[in-house]
Amino acid sequence: MRTVLRYLGGAVLVAAVIVAGVVIRILQVGGSDERAAADAIVVLGAAQYDGDPSPVFQARLDHAAALFREGVAPRIVTIGGGSSGDRTTEGAAGADYLAVEGIEPAALTAVGTGDDTLASLRAAESLLTRNGWTSVVLVTDSWHGARAAMMATDLGLTVQVSPVRTGPSVRAGVAPAYVTREALGILYYRFTGGSSGAGSAVL
Repeated sequence: MRTVLRYLGGAVLVAAVIVAGVVIRILQVGGSDERAAADAIVVLGAAQYDGDPSPVFQARLDHAAALFREGVAPRIVTIGGGSSGDRTTEGAAGADYLAVEGIEPAALTAVGTGDDTLASLRAAESLLTRNGWTSVVLVTDSWHGARAAMMATDLGLTVQVSPVRTGPSVRAGVAPAYVTREALGILYYRFTGGSSGAGSAVL
């Protein structure tokens, strides 16, 4: 019995160390802002309502526009699919929003495929690689950055993360639930190689 308890205690300790490491990584990525020159700025999709970006998505798009105007990359790629019955996709809605905000259409590319982070990044990677755009700055919420960067890196992209600092994803009280969800999503991805299906905690 004592041996069993010793092994159980060791397993719990290892699990706790792994989870702590994941949480620390989420906080590290969320607290940094990488914006060196890249081939493309990639905006992770969020909810859109009949073509109008949700406040979460709008914050990401506004941040991407600011990076573009700073000269971080010569193009913005907006990604994300649509739900059944939608007349458009997150990717298309994002590109349309940015065009209205003054970003020249020639600098915008929409990838309207994917119903979660991994599927959207896989679709985007295909387009990016086909065009020779292999270095990217990912724009998403602070706590989502680590998981998105991990997936994009595994797909062979050279990744930086520039998270948003405004909008619903950074409001008071959001962080604990968002970090917990992202930690579980990362662990699921690392153990299975697939998406947990976890969406944003703040939509």
